[in-house]
Order: sequence, then structure tokens, then C-alpha cells
Amino acid sequence: MKIKFTSLILLSIILFTSCSHLYEPALYHQDIAYQPKPASFDTVKAANYVSGGLYANSNTHYNDFLISGQFNLSRGYVFNNFNLAYGAFGVFGDYQSDQASHSAPNYFSDKFFGAVGGRFSANAFVTSGRTDFRFIGVEMAYSHEFGAYADYRQYLNTQPGYFVDPRTDLFTIGLTSEVYFHNVNDVGFQHGIRLFLGSTLGYDKLNTTFFTDQTATEKTFNSIFPKVSYFIKVKNFFGTVEAGENFFIRFGYKF
Repeated sequence: MKIKFTSLILLSIILFTSCSHLYEPALYHQDIAYQPKPASFDTVKAANYVSGGLYANSNTHYNDFLISGQFNLSRGYVFNNFNLAYGAFGVFGDYQSDQASHSAPNYFSDKFFGAVGGRFSANAFVTSGRTDFRFIGVEMAYSHEFGAYADYRQYLNTQPGYFVDPRTDLFTIGLTSEVYFHNVNDVGFQHGIRLFLGSTLGYDKLNTTFFTDQTATEKTFNSIFPKVSYFIKVKNFFGTVEAGENFFIRFGYKF
């Protein structure tokens, strides 16, 4: 009797672990990234930017780990008190599951994911001395995910008892505010510190399966996320460090 009771408990733990796991899109809250733009004190008012970087993040419950590389190509402009940028990006990475039991239903250790997409950024600014105050801006990003992890979520979405967001197409929009300035006596040495607050739009199936006990307001706040970015440019070389629900570092070249 004791053996049967112990076996029942172990089986319940295994089932609960496998079925309470959240499976979200690989780029959920990860699709926004800093887009460089010329400043008011730059002599060149339009420029291209190419960069590559490394992403590291976990899912909503911080129990799975994602690592990926990203390639970005964008073009930025500066006008009178206004900036504009748009670009494309590609992502290739690995989704690593923390499932401890190899016998759990649909167990996997890691799966490949990739994505392609586009971004748009615009802001208004005022200039004071050697600083552009980009006081209000908007950021948008669209991404399409593909690969083994996306296929896995599509399959789990057809099975009962799993908490899955099967979306492979994401659209994120938000507001920004940034301080952008250059060093004293060196216009080519530039810095930017930007804050972002935005949301991924669209129907999230987890709101009707996993977050059923939450109010409509709480569910709305689930989709909102912040991000802080630091940008540095020396002559035509630049780098960014970004943190929010992830950590992203990249380096690039302006031409």
C-alpha cells in the first residue's frame, strides 16, 4: 500500500511538472532592440548600420534558457527635431528546457529556433549644448519565428493539458525616451541611454488557459515589459548593451 501511494505521488509530480510548464514564443518580449540614428550634431544626416550580437534570456517563469545570435541591418535619419530609423533582422538560437525528468511526456533538452523580422523607430528631440533630448519616441517590431521549437509548440497546441502560446508571428509596440550626447571636444565619441516600455499585441492563448485566475487588468500587464539600453559610438564603430527580460550585447559599424 505504501509503495502504491509513493508511486502515485511521484506520478502526480511528473504529470504536474510536464503540464504546468509554459511554452511561449522564442521572441516573446525579445523582439525590440535599439536602432541607431544620426544625431543633430552629426554632419552626415542619413546612415546605414550593420551589427551582430548575442542574446540571453529565459521564459516568463525563469525555468528555461534561451541563447541566440542576431544580425541587424538598419538605416537611420535625422531631420529638424525628428529622428527616423527602420531595418531588418535575423535570429538563430537554441531553446534549452529545464525539465528534470527524461521520462516526462514530450520531453526535450533543447531545440533550434530562428526568426526574421523588421523594426521601425521614430522620435522627436530638442537640443541643448552637446545633448539631444529624444524626449518621446515610438518603437515597433514584427517577427516571424520558425524552427524545431516553433514546430514543437504547434504540436503541443493540439494536445490536452499543456500551456502553450503557439504564435509564430509577433507584433510589439511601445514608447521610448532617450538622452543622447557626445563627449566634450569630441563629437565622434557619442553615448545614448534609452528607456522603453511596450507591449506585444494580439491574442495570447495563455490568458485563457494558464492565467485564468487573473483579472483583465493583470492579464494586460502581463504583456507589458520594460527595457533599458546603452549605446556607444566611437567614430564609425558602435556597441549596445540592453537589459530587461533579457540581456543583449552587440557590436556594429556605421557606413
